[in-house]
Amino acid sequence: MTERSVLTAALTRDNAVSRNLLLLIGLVGTVGALAIGWRYHWLLWTLLLFTPVLALALIDLVQPHHSLRRNYPASARFRWFFEWLRPFARAYIVESDLDGRPYSHDERALVYARAKGEVDAHPFGTELDVYSDEYEWLAHSIAPSRDAPRETRVHVGTDQCSQPYQAARLNISAMSFGALGANAIEALNLGAKIGNFYHDTGEGGLSPYHLKHGGDIVWEIGSGYFGCRDRQGHFDPGHFADRAAHDAVKMTEIKLSQGAKPGHGGLLPGAKVTPEIAATRDVPVGEDCLSPPGHSAFSTPIQLVEFAGRMRELSGGKPVGIKLCVGYPHELFAVIKAMMETGILIDFIVIDGAEGGTGAAPTELSDRVGMPLREGLMLARNALVGTNLKGKVRLAASGKVSSGAGIAMNAALGADWCNAARAFMFSLGCVQSMRCHTDTCPTGVATQSAARQRGLVIPEKAERVARFQRSTLSALHDIVVACGLHSPDEFTPDGLRQRISAVEMRSMDELYPFVEPGELLDGVRDARLARWWTQADPTSFRRRAP
Repeated sequence: MTERSVLTAALTRDNAVSRNLLLLIGLVGTVGALAIGWRYHWLLWTLLLFTPVLALALIDLVQPHHSLRRNYPASARFRWFFEWLRPFARAYIVESDLDGRPYSHDERALVYARAKGEVDAHPFGTELDVYSDEYEWLAHSIAPSRDAPRETRVHVGTDQCSQPYQAARLNISAMSFGALGANAIEALNLGAKIGNFYHDTGEGGLSPYHLKHGGDIVWEIGSGYFGCRDRQGHFDPGHFADRAAHDAVKMTEIKLSQGAKPGHGGLLPGAKVTPEIAATRDVPVGEDCLSPPGHSAFSTPIQLVEFAGRMRELSGGKPVGIKLCVGYPHELFAVIKAMMETGILIDFIVIDGAEGGTGAAPTELSDRVGMPLREGLMLARNALVGTNLKGKVRLAASGKVSSGAGIAMNAALGADWCNAARAFMFSLGCVQSMRCHTDTCPTGVATQSAARQRGLVIPEKAERVARFQRSTLSALHDIVVACGLHSPDEFTPDGLRQRISAVEMRSMDELYPFVEPGELLDGVRDARLARWWTQADPTSFRRRAP
């Protein structure tokens, strides 16, 4: 058939009227207004309605790119409107209080209430299904511990560290300047200053906004070495030493991987590399900014711990740690073996769960790559306890932490403290619009738009950040008291229960292996842990042959 005959068929056959309804309305309305408008002049105003509809329908009818628009001129565009509206309608109308993802309405509401200083109590009992196999709970005591201190902190720093740090039980996790706007970074840091907890920079570098208010900083160093790199993108000891000496920088952290996209680098297009971002990252203005998948400063576990030791020396003896989402268990065990072989101890390890993430990441990596926090945390706990390093090398958890109960549960699995990112974004006013990667964040948190960032009034949002952290730790204290403990350090796996079915529950130490102190050195009982320990090679991240 010729193109003309095909077009004729499209306009005259197979429910032609319903398919081309807006085209016909636009045509009839435009022709009618022109035909009788000379007599009834007010009808000419209708051209402002009918002519654009006709033009849009004609464009859709002949354009070659979208099938729906060719077959349903103009009307197919309503599909895009409802696709755009769908997440908002779902969040505000369709979803129940417990169904939202990644954070439910109730989880977000708890953060909002605490950030605003409002009542965070819940009436009429829990809405959770306590007989669901997803339900978990902490065991309480008949004899609550009323004299438990309201605040406890974690001493971070081995005897190889000359400037140890006292970390809060909840801190701000890694979020880079560039992913977050300047106002958001300032508000977070001022909130950390008010509340006396730390603020992780993320791998995007140590920006002026991180330092402006004097809140405690953990400077994260990723594979791009932003803020401490030479022109070739390699680690620059001089640059690092100069910036790590800043009084606000309390610790430094080597990012090996992150939960949202483990083993994946990143590219910031040159068009987004503004003079401000270029100065923060030590990269040329207007040129593509590459963050490689892996580090160039080391390639083996021994080289990693030696690099960490060098960073500690360059920073003047401040604690240095690593952050990773666990992949192959033998790789984490290899780092532990490297510490034992060299005698160089890393001061802390942050385990990032695969459920974490604030910015955009490839869907496949977010959904299917990386170990969830619980398994990764328990593996790191066993690695440290089993080699008698737990207590010397501190362990932190990062991944969907938003409540005192979450901190307590992570503590039961071995965490000394927790870091949170999205929860602190909620405290700034984030509404989970899922537009972090588009630079169109409606609340001004994850955007570089000055117009949108105006929505964040720094002093007011900083108070909300501090209130959320303070209220959450107050809730943690209430749980410590209810469980008959004196400190979050006393939570143990047998006090954390998991429902297996509607008629069965187990404590965590019945479901997962938890080694005794020194057990990895003396001969571990669990066959899987024994295999991973045997596979670990301090001279290589590759699996050692049996």
